[in-house]
Amino acid sequence: MSKPHWRPARASDLPAINAIAARIHPDLPERPEVFAEKMWLYPEACRVLVADDAIAGYGFSYPWKQHRIPPLDGFLARLPDDADCLYVHDVAVLPDFRGGVLRAYIAGIEQLARASGIATLALVSVYATRPLWERIGFRPIAADAELRAKLASYGEGATYMLRDLTAA
Repeated sequence: MSKPHWRPARASDLPAINAIAARIHPDLPERPEVFAEKMWLYPEACRVLVADDAIAGYGFSYPWKQHRIPPLDGFLARLPDDADCLYVHDVAVLPDFRGGVLRAYIAGIEQLARASGIATLALVSVYATRPLWERIGFRPIAADAELRAKLASYGEGATYMLRDLTAA
C-alpha cells in the first residue's frame, strides 16, 4: 500500500470527486459543473488525495475576500483581483484515509498563499469539524448578521474561521 499523497486534480477526476462529495456532504450538494469551474479558475489549489491508485479525497481552494462566503453550489464566475485570503472551499477525505492528510493539504495551500502574497486562509467549518481546524491554526470569527445569514446555508453549527499566516 502506497502512502496517500496529494496531486493536482484533473478533469478526469471529477466523477470520483463527485462520488466522494455525495458521500461526505449529502446535505450540502454541489453540482459537478461547480467543481469543474473551481478547477478551471484556480487549478493550483484543486487537488485530489490518491491512495493505491484510487482517489480517496479532494481539496478545493481559491483566492477570495475575507468575510465574504461564496454560495454553496454557486458559480464564482471570476476570482477577485483584490483577494486577501485563500478560501478553503472544501476538503473531503473518505473515513479510511483520514489522519494527517488534511494537514498536508493545508501546508500545500499555505505555500501557495505565501507565494501569492496572501497572508490569510479562510474557511467555513461544517459538521462539528471546528476543533479539527482549530488544531491546525484556524480561529473562529464572530459573525455579524450578514455573515450569519450566509452561514445558515452551510447547516447548523457552521463557523467562519481564519488562519493568519503571518503568525508563527
